[in-house]
Amino acid sequence: MADFDPSALASFLDGCFGAAGMRLERIGGGQSNPTYFVDHGARRLVLRKKPAGPILRGAHAVDREYRVLSALASTDVPVPRPVLFHEADQPLGTPFYLMERLEGRVFHDCALPDLAREERRAIYLGMAEAMAKLHAVRPEDVGLGDYGRPGNYFERQIGRWTKQLRDSTSDPVPALEALAEWLPRHLPSDDGQVAIAHGDFRLGNLLFHPRKPEVIGILDWELSTLGHPLADLGFCAIPWHTAPDEYGGILGLDLAGLGIPREREFLDHYYAHAVPTAQMQPFHLAFALFRFAVIFVGIADRARAGNAAGENAEAIAPLARRFAARALETIEHGGHEMFDRRL
Repeated sequence: MADFDPSALASFLDGCFGAAGMRLERIGGGQSNPTYFVDHGARRLVLRKKPAGPILRGAHAVDREYRVLSALASTDVPVPRPVLFHEADQPLGTPFYLMERLEGRVFHDCALPDLAREERRAIYLGMAEAMAKLHAVRPEDVGLGDYGRPGNYFERQIGRWTKQLRDSTSDPVPALEALAEWLPRHLPSDDGQVAIAHGDFRLGNLLFHPRKPEVIGILDWELSTLGHPLADLGFCAIPWHTAPDEYGGILGLDLAGLGIPREREFLDHYYAHAVPTAQMQPFHLAFALFRFAVIFVGIADRARAGNAAGENAEAIAPLARRFAARALETIEHGGHEMFDRRL
């Protein structure tokens, strides 16, 4: 069900492209910007817009999504082709943009249950390669030199997400408060690396070729900014540290039997394709888990307000506590196998 009048979109598209029939389908499962498949005549498009109702300042920035897609369209980073951006609230009630619809596969379960064993490893390595391509792009070369503030990325991000946590209307999460105190005290020294950081780089935000283990589209750019490549790498490593009932993690599964690479192999494959980058530390994983936990807090706030984008918002909102606990485990145990090249 659309959160706007479909006839208003049909009239807008007719004005842009000429009169044609329109078909609209909401894509379920996401907790970010409401997303729709739109067929207008022969055009097959995807529409992303801000959610209806009150949202946190700076959140759901569809204008930034459109800008980064436009900048990367001429590179070898796999992204859908942007079509148009509409910044006014009308006719849909919020700003929105359109991009081309790519035909491919999206995997939301990191165990990849529908794939053959030999395919699973290749999918994970393809994910590492796509991330390396993104981080190899020099922001200033594609007009994104001002896409964020370079330097001190983790310090600023900790401040941002801590403020968002404390602005929340949800019940306090003691483990998250403990992380908000721990992270600033354990900041790694700034090595000056600046990359385009996706901000939500994970398997479920990648579109793979229909038959090959190759990423053809990196999706959902609303959290992107100038940042540090280890922020994306830490975030992408979360499934090795979370259980299957914790947003589809793979902790505790028989990875060898499934054909899924261990975390160390995945990290090594990224480093083999990436520009020279420091090794990931427990801090980077703890930060990633903290940030994802705060995102779940925001989902809980929106569910309470009745304007969450995903139908399962109430069910996943409690994951904030579990992700915070996983972050504390990471700190206590030093990242488990992350640094053990024997595994």
